[in-house]
Amino acid sequence: MAGVLIGALVTAIIQSSSATSVITISLVNAGVLSFKNSVGIVFGTNIGTTITAQLVAFKLTSFAPIIIISGFVLSLLHSRLAVFGKAIFYFGFVFFTLNLISSSLQPLQNNPWLVEVLSNPQNPLLALLIGCLFTALVQSSSVTTGLAIIFTQQGILGLENAVPLIMGANVGTTVTALIAMISADAAAKKTAFSHLMFNFGGVLIFLPILLLFGHRLSIVSVEPAKFLATLHLVFNVVTTILFLIFINPFTRMVDALLGEGKMDFQRLSLPTYSESDEFDHIKMELGEQANGLLKFLQENYSQVALSLETNYRGIYESSGKRIEYIDFFKKEYLSYFAKVVSSIQDEHQSRELMHIINRYDYLFQIHDSIKDIYNTKKMLSAHYLEPKSDILLIIREISSGILQMFDVIGKSMESQDEMDIHGFSEALQLDINQGNRTLLKLLADPLRKDVGALTNFITYSQRLKDKLVNYAKGLPVAR
Repeated sequence: MAGVLIGALVTAIIQSSSATSVITISLVNAGVLSFKNSVGIVFGTNIGTTITAQLVAFKLTSFAPIIIISGFVLSLLHSRLAVFGKAIFYFGFVFFTLNLISSSLQPLQNNPWLVEVLSNPQNPLLALLIGCLFTALVQSSSVTTGLAIIFTQQGILGLENAVPLIMGANVGTTVTALIAMISADAAAKKTAFSHLMFNFGGVLIFLPILLLFGHRLSIVSVEPAKFLATLHLVFNVVTTILFLIFINPFTRMVDALLGEGKMDFQRLSLPTYSESDEFDHIKMELGEQANGLLKFLQENYSQVALSLETNYRGIYESSGKRIEYIDFFKKEYLSYFAKVVSSIQDEHQSRELMHIINRYDYLFQIHDSIKDIYNTKKMLSAHYLEPKSDILLIIREISSGILQMFDVIGKSMESQDEMDIHGFSEALQLDINQGNRTLLKLLADPLRKDVGALTNFITYSQRLKDKLVNYAKGLPVAR
């Protein structure tokens, strides 16, 4: 339900369900948002887009200049409110355009042939198709709906033709999301597909009613434009409620059709703070989540190392998405720690919290080093360089040692047993030193451009090893 409200609010502000859907797909693709959480936002976009119809039907488009000026002035302010300036400016511009179109179309009322064609009932399936194609062309269901209401206000378009037109607009608006999913991962593809299934499903639900009773719309006594806007709202709200009731079987169906995908990954639980949470509960949760974060970082490093050793673009792209996700995750935790400080009651709890924060700080430093190694691969790809076999051997030796350290630390965290990390650290240090000496010798060869790019790999691997050792030293041990 929260997702529906977010989707409706954002769409109402930016006046584009297509834009909201594309943003949602991008967040899913980056790993910031899960597929299941994104579905509610997609449902809400259709409700948010109905505000255009309401404002046009009640002839509030005349206030467009005031909205445009307000948005422009707001964008000039040096405050946080300035971020809403552009949204309000373009919000007003949409209505200014619709108002301008309304004035320009008034002469068409005097064209008897056009009025007869548009006002007399036509095949509703044809109107659905026209609404779908026009919306796909202009990339905005708000524009299609706004024009339909303007035509209805001026008596040019009959309700029998206008209703299927705006229903078709709901299907046409999914084209943008479908285009955005082309280069996305499995979870993002499922979000885009859900958008299509939701909008198309809503039309299928109401289509029998339209075919059976559509011809009676001409006898409606309510002002046609207001009736059309209200019907548009009811259509989208009822469709959203129906799909929310069956959201679990709906998402399972999408999962069954598209699958999880090889490059998709399970998101970590984001921290949520409540004033009623006791410190012991917070401490226990943070300890468990630290274990999960370390495993996730180990998977990230494994993929980054594999992307260096191989030339599979899917692995490289998946590594980038996972790293972007941890960047987002890090910001969420920093904000969470700022709130947890308010729950501290004594000096003992303060020391314990500082120890936990330090643990997470080391984990995020480990992430930073993994990100640096990923950027090494990024640079290799940008210059179309592929490491040769002698370099690949160095990468494999060092990455194997680092992954072994991850394993040892992970097992120690689960068992809370004391460990001897020094043996693994010393063995890895020998591999790093040997790799560094080999690279220095190869640097003398001007034809080995891959060597210069990989010197950073040694530096970042050294830092990563040191951070893992420091993290291991700070782990709690059972007494």
